[in-house]
Amino acid sequence: MQKQKTGIRHMFTGTLPQVVASLTGTISAVNDGMHYGWSAPIIPILQSDDTPIRISKTDESWLETMYLIGGIAGLPVTIYLVDKIGRKNSTIVSSCTSLLSWILIALAPNVACLYVARFLSGLAGDMAFVATPMYVAEIADQKIRGLLSSLIYLMMLFGILLIYLIAPFTPFYVPSIVGSLLLITQLASFSFMPKSPYYLLSKNKVDSARKALDRLRTTKNNEAELEDISRAIERQKKEKGRPQDLLLVKSNRKALIVMTVLNAAQHFCGISVMLMNMHSILTEAGSVYLKSTTTAIIFSVCMLTAATFSSFFVDKYGRKFLLITSSSLTGICLLVLAIYFNLKTVGYDVRSVSWIPIACVMAYAAVFKIGLGMVPIVISAELFSNRVKAMGMTIADAMYLIFGLLSIELYKGLSESYGYHVPFYLFSALSLVTTVFTIVIVPETKGKTLEEIQMLLKGEKPVCSNDDDATDNLTQA
Repeated sequence: MQKQKTGIRHMFTGTLPQVVASLTGTISAVNDGMHYGWSAPIIPILQSDDTPIRISKTDESWLETMYLIGGIAGLPVTIYLVDKIGRKNSTIVSSCTSLLSWILIALAPNVACLYVARFLSGLAGDMAFVATPMYVAEIADQKIRGLLSSLIYLMMLFGILLIYLIAPFTPFYVPSIVGSLLLITQLASFSFMPKSPYYLLSKNKVDSARKALDRLRTTKNNEAELEDISRAIERQKKEKGRPQDLLLVKSNRKALIVMTVLNAAQHFCGISVMLMNMHSILTEAGSVYLKSTTTAIIFSVCMLTAATFSSFFVDKYGRKFLLITSSSLTGICLLVLAIYFNLKTVGYDVRSVSWIPIACVMAYAAVFKIGLGMVPIVISAELFSNRVKAMGMTIADAMYLIFGLLSIELYKGLSESYGYHVPFYLFSALSLVTTVFTIVIVPETKGKTLEEIQMLLKGEKPVCSNDDDATDNLTQA
């Protein structure tokens, strides 16, 4: 036990400036989580007799999808800003945009104003989920990079839980006030954090990069690390950074394949379906023992708890282990749910075991977030080289949104045409396929510098091993 505590203490030794910068930088993700989960508790309020804004049935659908449309529309803006003004400044722009959306929601006189606000919130979310992981990955020591990179998703899950806890029980404008206060806190603190040394060196600002690195490290002499980063930047500058280089360069191509499959796996393992259709799934299963608001809160707590544990394990046990464990257990949960629906469809009396769907859904929330729901966001900023990172991560984010829409449409079509068991059988099979893909294709990035990861993707042997001792030696150097 003492050894474990020592290991945890060692992991955080000398990293306080990085932790503070990452925490202040990821506050915007809380707001993105609030925006992401906003429609679930707010639309019933807008449907009620004492609604502050009258909406139609068509408006309900558009208020949900406008967030995703804003995210997709923000892709070219994000690609431009993260390389033009930097990762830190892009995060600040995202926070300002999100703040504007909360103000519009609080003061909205009609549903058209809500449309604009939802569009802006989606645009801000896309920018934040590209710029902030890039910033965190580039400022963090490799021994704690996985934990810090996972903060953005932890913050988002906390935001989803927060909107579920506040919106159903308070006036319509209260979530906007809470979200605005969080963003003002971020703007007042994160604005004083150092910029990414990687970004500064890519702009030939050597003195600024040195000062930023000195602020982010507690060690007095950081010249060796600055030289390592400079060499990595110079090598990567030889890669032209054209859109086609995502396919022509071996390391970029493998990174794109890994992120495409993992982003697809998240949705085709059922997370968007669960989040948006949980109540109807449990109703069809005959397991409505809890109110929908209570079920959503418990589901969010399970996800947040599992994700918190995962963030501490990702640097200890590695990315691949968590992905393999998560995808295989997710497949089992979905298989049990599919079998339950199948038995119910063919006429078996399942009333005595009607607790199974609730148990499966809650277990699913936990095992999904241990790996599938966390690791992709951690490694997205690790895999792409500096020259194509903005394009690669933005494309990965776009695929995340597209696969989310496709998975929901697939679920609706299969469940309505053939029964609920069919999509869950399919999602279960795809979860197990993801397990195999992870074992065979996904690289282990635990304990490696960003440059070593590029060498690994190119098929070249990394400079050092990824065991703890090697990592320790690198840090001390």
